[in-house]
Amino acid sequence: MASTIKVNNIQNQCGANIANKCGSTITLGASGDTITLACGASQTGFGRTGTVDWDTTAKTASFTAVSGDGFFCNTTSSAFTATLPAGSAGAIVSFADYAGTWQTNNLTVAPNGTDKIGGVNANVILNTEGQSVTFVYVDDTQGWKNIQDSTSNEKGNAFIVATGGTITTCGNFKIHTFTSPGTFCISSAGSPCNANVDYLIVAGGGGSSNDNASGGGGAGGYRESSGASSGCYTRSPLGACVSALPVTAQGYPVTVGGGGALTAAGSNSVFSTITSAGGATRQASGGSGGGGNGPGGSAGSGNTPPVSPPQGNNGGNGNTASPGWTGGGGGGATAVGTTGPGPNIAGVGGAGGTSCITASPVTRAGGGGGGNYWCGPGGAGGSGGGGTGARRQPAINATAGTANTGGGAGGGGGSPSVGAAGGSGIVIIRYKYQ
Repeated sequence: MASTIKVNNIQNQCGANIANKCGSTITLGASGDTITLACGASQTGFGRTGTVDWDTTAKTASFTAVSGDGFFCNTTSSAFTATLPAGSAGAIVSFADYAGTWQTNNLTVAPNGTDKIGGVNANVILNTEGQSVTFVYVDDTQGWKNIQDSTSNEKGNAFIVATGGTITTCGNFKIHTFTSPGTFCISSAGSPCNANVDYLIVAGGGGSSNDNASGGGGAGGYRESSGASSGCYTRSPLGACVSALPVTAQGYPVTVGGGGALTAAGSNSVFSTITSAGGATRQASGGSGGGGNGPGGSAGSGNTPPVSPPQGNNGGNGNTASPGWTGGGGGGATAVGTTGPGPNIAGVGGAGGTSCITASPVTRAGGGGGGNYWCGPGGAGGSGGGGTGARRQPAINATAGTANTGGGAGGGGGSPSVGAAGGSGIVIIRYKYQ
């Protein structure tokens, strides 16, 4: 025979309610109490609150999810697949982009067996940076439904956040390349130890002239930091022991110098407190000096105005031999332009600097080769965009400095051959972003 106990309240020895029924509401425990089911016991009828319990050990390879749990998925090394558990009404699973890499290495969410996702038995690809999603199993018709999809990945601003120029990435570093004027706009400068940027700033190269045996144009000034704040990469010797630039949250105007036209110097390139001087035209001084005209013209000086380490080199003098006048080569970032070594042989442009700031080696700021008044070839341009000098007879025109290298123009040989313009400069900014 069954027994029945009828009470309104159950209290402990201190008089506090353990169980209480008031109307249709039953309260278990008092404020501050913890209610625990016995080991092996289970509950039914309470349902879930729509949230999951997060597994804080990040997943890095394919796995099968467990209902009621959320998973941080780290695809930094490679893409992988998360398989949903067998569907049952009310099952819930969440996934979150652990390292902000799903846009590069996707997370694939696969249904279990013949289960559906959104009414279709097919995989779902999660490919948005910072994405997080929650799936709930509804029924056999729709299967798993995505009830929450967030592309917001809020995190403390420990690193620089910036826009401007053309942005590329290399590992944990971002590179902003400006080939024309713009603004490097920093919305967050990050923590003090990360609030620095490395840079490469090359000015426009100098133009040459239509003079007989014109000297080559000097390369644009070349200035680079050491790479200390944005990872180790190969740089020009001009970047040795040069500190990175501290930055703050603001907009930094970026000036990219244009190449000099005939008989004109290149224009300066500027970022923050760093200015690279435009390359000189023939026989003048600038970032790198222009070559001297033949016969016997003096070359211009590089590193004008002076900075340390030097931003460029001197040009080479014009050849004094007659007949066979030739111009000297324009100075380059890492070498002087040469004087033509003999009759009918023009000077060669000085070599530029090579940097891997953009993740691959690129040489910039080569000097222009000297022009030849006679029948020999014009001088070769220096590596890094320097133009080749002209030949007067039979006429071959000089070539221009290469765009966005700051290369100097090849010198003219004299009518009917003509000189050329210098190449435009470039500004590159690099920093750690994660």
